[in-house]
Amino acid sequence: MTTESVAPPAQATQPDIPAVVRRLRETFATGKTRSIEWRKQQLRALEKLMVDNEPAIAEALASDLGRSPFEAWLADIAGTATEAKIAAKNVGKWAKRKHQRLELSQLPGRGWLEYEPYGTVLIIGAWNFPFALTIGPAIGAIAAGNTVVLKPSEVAPASAALMAELVPKYLDNDAIAVVEGDGACSQALIEQGFDYLLFTGGTEIGRKVYETAAAQLTPVTLELGGKSPVIVTADADIDVAAKRIAWTKLINSGQICIAPDYVLAEASIRDELVDKIKAAVTTFESENPGGKRIVNQRHFDRLTATLAATKGDVVIGGGSDASTISIQPTVVVDPDPGESLMTDEIFGPILPVVTVQSVDDAIKFVNSRPKPLAAYLFTKTKSVRDRVVSEVSAGGMVINHLLFHFATHKLPFGGVGPSGTGAYHGKFGFEEFSHRKSVLTKPTRPDVASFIYPPYTEKAWKLARRLF
Repeated sequence: MTTESVAPPAQATQPDIPAVVRRLRETFATGKTRSIEWRKQQLRALEKLMVDNEPAIAEALASDLGRSPFEAWLADIAGTATEAKIAAKNVGKWAKRKHQRLELSQLPGRGWLEYEPYGTVLIIGAWNFPFALTIGPAIGAIAAGNTVVLKPSEVAPASAALMAELVPKYLDNDAIAVVEGDGACSQALIEQGFDYLLFTGGTEIGRKVYETAAAQLTPVTLELGGKSPVIVTADADIDVAAKRIAWTKLINSGQICIAPDYVLAEASIRDELVDKIKAAVTTFESENPGGKRIVNQRHFDRLTATLAATKGDVVIGGGSDASTISIQPTVVVDPDPGESLMTDEIFGPILPVVTVQSVDDAIKFVNSRPKPLAAYLFTKTKSVRDRVVSEVSAGGMVINHLLFHFATHKLPFGGVGPSGTGAYHGKFGFEEFSHRKSVLTKPTRPDVASFIYPPYTEKAWKLARRLF
């Protein structure tokens, strides 16, 4: 996921970061957040925050990203509210100790897993989905019983300001806080030595976050990005594939960490697929002839430079408007594999389509590059599906669609290798923000294993060999 640091909006006062963290640590030390009832209350309040303020959230997203009300609701509001509701309903069950059957050598005794909160957690969100990628991870952290600092991205200032306004109105101020600021603020926060940290952003900045957190021995979850491929086989439903690829590429102007970053199309259907993607783009954007809004000038300049340098064939779009920092939805056929369009995460409304001769070639192409956050496949053949699922490594995979693995609380969402570490959503978010503590309890009488005490006799050794 592409991200950056810029100067934050002017604030009356800079946050006293040590004081904020100290207040939350003191709250955690009281045991208040360990209460299941407290967790349920906060999760219900979080759901209410999202539902009550839908118009204000949509307005902030329109200001920051040019997002339509429907996309604001679909991508940031609905899923976040629903996940909070589900967590409130299930957190009591999730938090129950999980008893384990012990082996014979451990009897008499009992063993279980105890889920305990880490303590005070830092969540550094991203600008492209400011609420879903900041408040969303907080659901798991709150469900696990932690106190939480939310650091929204300064690149989406209206959303960050709204979050800072709403969170104190709905949630427990002594346990959950919003801290606004730039990259230096994030650095200062990390240096406080949190008990856990989740960062969403670009791979390069993720490395720096990881390095800073390592100095504090802070465990981390990194949700990064990469170039998520789409493989389209010769037997795929081309009509549906084209519409779904075009739709997901255009959401939020392609500024999504799991957007289709490039398509690998078998040669026999390449032209048909490209034509139908072009038709879908034309239909979907018929009321938006000005192009897709980019978050800021820096990203606009990056994308237009990348497009200007391509050696591929621009078959639709390619235009841009600096006055509105907008870029037309663009399809580029067969760019050079070594150019920036194919090596850097695009994070914009530009879609390369690369011709491959076979599924074998497609798999080799994906596996020759860093592991992506997501991989997508369109095929009707079960054996092809199973092969690609087995042989292509990615944070997550969707067959015959895109993005929807992010929208379910029944599956974990996260990366692998350079696309991230750790995963969250639903129960998996609760577990990510919980320390899974092993507990073993034994009776003191009768002291049945006294034969293991020294002095060690030959008889004791033989018995121990049999038992252990």
